Amino acid sequence: MSILLNILIVVGIIISIILILALIAPKAYTVTRSILIQQPAAVVYEYIKYLNNQENYSKWATMDPNTINTYTGTAGTVGSSHQWESKQRNVGMGIQTITALEPNAKVSTTIEFIKPFAGVAQASLSTQAKNDYTQVVWELSSTMKYPSNALLLVMNMNKMIGNDLEVGLANLKNVLEN
Repeated sequence: MSILLNILIVVGIIISIILILALIAPKAYTVTRSILIQQPAAVVYEYIKYLNNQENYSKWATMDPNTINTYTGTAGTVGSSHQWESKQRNVGMGIQTITALEPNAKVSTTIEFIKPFAGVAQASLSTQAKNDYTQVVWELSSTMKYPSNALLLVMNMNKMIGNDLEVGLANLKNVLEN
């Protein structure tokens, strides 16, 4: 009986520590990556404002060739959306909707993840002319609710998501420069 009691005490202490850490852990994160593309900002913007073009450069969109993609609304306008569904856990299911457009400057979206985990993120692709190049900045921000935000203490979201953004930006550069 005392072994069971000791196990319960240890489990209780571990759970208490996690809950306390979650109180001080960040609840939000933002990941940003950028790249220079040798094209005018207007050309880059015209390409990135269409969600279906992500199939050509986003790492996530290229992970499962059997993903079912559905596009609704007028492409390249506020309110248009892309819904995806994949049987692969790392792709999952979700909806990305354009929430704001700043011509030749920024495409803002909301991403609602449905499977494998529910969540919402804000993302944007910004363009800024730099001589003969365009700097493209891809940013993704989200939050985690208490107590799951304790995971942010051990998960390096900047590295995990950042690596995927870097791959996507490199793919975008390749598509637009070739």
